[in-house]
Amino acid sequence: MSSDRVNLLGLPRTQLETFVAARLGAKPFRARQLMKWIYRRGAADFSVMSDLKQEFREQLGEIAEIAVPQIVTEQASRDGTRKWMLRMDEVQGIETVYIPEPDRGTLCISSQVGCAMDCTFCATAQQGFNRNLSAAEIVGQVWLAQRELAASRSGGQPEEGRRAITNIVFMGMGEPLANYRNVLPAMHIFLDDLGYDLSRRRVTLSTSGLVPQIYKLAEECNVALAVSLHAPNDELRNELVPINRKHPIAELLAACWHYIDQQNGRSITFEYVMLDGVNDKPDHARQLARLMQGRPAKLNLIPFNVFPGTRYRRSADAAILKFRNILNDHGVIATIRRTRGDDIEAACGQLAGRVTDRTLVRLGTRVSNTPRTPAEVR
Repeated sequence: MSSDRVNLLGLPRTQLETFVAARLGAKPFRARQLMKWIYRRGAADFSVMSDLKQEFREQLGEIAEIAVPQIVTEQASRDGTRKWMLRMDEVQGIETVYIPEPDRGTLCISSQVGCAMDCTFCATAQQGFNRNLSAAEIVGQVWLAQRELAASRSGGQPEEGRRAITNIVFMGMGEPLANYRNVLPAMHIFLDDLGYDLSRRRVTLSTSGLVPQIYKLAEECNVALAVSLHAPNDELRNELVPINRKHPIAELLAACWHYIDQQNGRSITFEYVMLDGVNDKPDHARQLARLMQGRPAKLNLIPFNVFPGTRYRRSADAAILKFRNILNDHGVIATIRRTRGDDIEAACGQLAGRVTDRTLVRLGTRVSNTPRTPAEVR
């Protein structure tokens, strides 16, 4: 399609209303009709939108499009998890994962091609960083997954009232708050009752700890917040999650408690990957308990998922259970995440996509514009 056409997929309701008014002289209800067709019915062709006037549809076709990512590969895990590699341009690819459960279906989406946060235990970070995804590319992952899941279940297109996707989590490739200007409108579409109509508790943004953006998010959008903590003290977190050197734990937690107060939220989930001999000792659990006691916090303990080139190992099951029990004994809610999709490298921390022309950035400093070898990762 023509590159000068506006992709309607990334426009939240207010921007879509402005677009149809300014470019087509149409009333706001036309934008609402478009949203229903795009998100509830999964339409990508204006010609099928039967309640829009023929002339209006023809005008739309001249200046707009509904462009979605292309599927490069699709993999299905033995546990039902599905992973798609999606083409972002001629050379770049990102990964999106669907995790089915008896009571819900969670779609894990990406916000960037690669990641610049350089967390040492994450496969995405070792790929380096190329660029931010647009709002259309973010929303397009949900649109595409909804279509593919509906087709596999019924052989048809999505139907109103039928939901395979009940939860959306920004836990794929990239740091969502580093792409704030595109992630925010995408989240508005997920929450809009004319979009995907999800409750704020069913849209989760996971961050490694960009403190200024957490404060900004508290003023502009109400979603569930998850924080990649992974260490109970600054010395260790500086090594595992380098953004901690800029925003240490005390500063990060202050932003988290502010977010809860501002949004009248119930709790924040802190993600903690369990690394054998690194951050899984009983004393680490006790330090963590001191940080969380009496706070609106839940700990999600994540068994480490191995990827090529990593120097880390997964903590033993007994060590993870002991860690959880220490937290529980101190009055801190802690659960152990069940690993899903590891046989297709779709588990937490394993998404790598296809990142070329990559640049490694550590805390805003451009370090390299070439791929790193496994030896360099170590």
